[in-house]
Amino acid sequence: MRSDLVLAALAAALAMPCAAQAQQWNAQWNLRVRHEHVDDAAFARNADATTARLRAGVHGKFGEGWESLLEAEVIGSAGNFNDGSNRKAAWPAVIDPAGAELNQAWLRHKAGPALVTVGRQRLLAANQRWLGNSGWRQNEQTFDAIALDWRLHPDLVLGYWWLDRVHRVAGDDALDRLARGRALDTHYLELAWKRGALQLAPYVLLHRDRDLATASTATRGLRGTVDRTRDGRGCRVTAEIARQREHGNNPQRFSHEYWLLEPACNAGTTVVRAGWEHLGGNGEHALQAPLGTLHAFNGWADKFNATPPGGLDDRYLGAGGKSADGRLDWQVAWHDYRADHGGRYGHEIDASLGFPVARGVRGLAKLADYQADGYARDTRKAWLQLEWTH
Repeated sequence: MRSDLVLAALAAALAMPCAAQAQQWNAQWNLRVRHEHVDDAAFARNADATTARLRAGVHGKFGEGWESLLEAEVIGSAGNFNDGSNRKAAWPAVIDPAGAELNQAWLRHKAGPALVTVGRQRLLAANQRWLGNSGWRQNEQTFDAIALDWRLHPDLVLGYWWLDRVHRVAGDDALDRLARGRALDTHYLELAWKRGALQLAPYVLLHRDRDLATASTATRGLRGTVDRTRDGRGCRVTAEIARQREHGNNPQRFSHEYWLLEPACNAGTTVVRAGWEHLGGNGEHALQAPLGTLHAFNGWADKFNATPPGGLDDRYLGAGGKSADGRLDWQVAWHDYRADHGGRYGHEIDASLGFPVARGVRGLAKLADYQADGYARDTRKAWLQLEWTH
């Protein structure tokens, strides 16, 4: 099955309401306006990007267990920055290009314990390390895919996704054709089990990139959590281990380890956490997560969206929470970055504050300060954002 057949499901989704009386149709929209400032010592000029994204769609439920979504987005921009398509390579990158595109178009059916979604869709696997939508960028990452979620037992859920194409955040006009999107033949399988405080989820990601053979990988892992939090207090520990090898027609040969260990404790409205994330590397090649939500990992300065050949050890401390009245939310984090086998990369401090502006409108102020010590150059980023949701 290729993308044209996946998108044919959209035609079925739009035609079906003509054959079945709609039970519920809703228009939905989101407007996000953001200014991003980047001071990167590798460039003589600073970047200043003001962008606005309007995302709007129609969601419907009809018939017996059927629903569909048709959603588009338009992005406008102003300022001096490299968006990947405007040929402003003398400025730091802010990959929020102007443009308009179909964001999601899917048909979904629920039959008993099984839920199947076909078409262009947002996919979020667990913490989004391996599969996610990169939602921080104005143009999110979506997939032409078939997704099956099947509750085998009250404590056991099977997830299987087949991905035919990824539409990347750089948009359809990126100068690098491989940054626009990729033709895939990728399979993701996860078995999630939960009982009491314990959660376990073995998974397999067989990622075949039809446009770039050297990006094809097989990742097999196990994620687990012990959660002892009760009534806003207590601790939990998340751990994950995985191994990534070459896959499909990838001509390279490698085997990289991945692990994550993150204990976190709640004290009322505040959560304090520590962590150690390891992405293996051998000096020539390193573990990668090309379909993941990368901004959520290894610091907001985005210096490690592609893992360096020497791998990455990210050891971090962080805290976050809400004000007593729930109106404000905040986060702070400190990262220490090192290579897999010796050598320092640098360290980073991140902070954010979310606040209400008006009914239905939230504001966000966010900072990232990366101090280099052997990798890349000092980089500071600042954001101010307003978001309306309906």
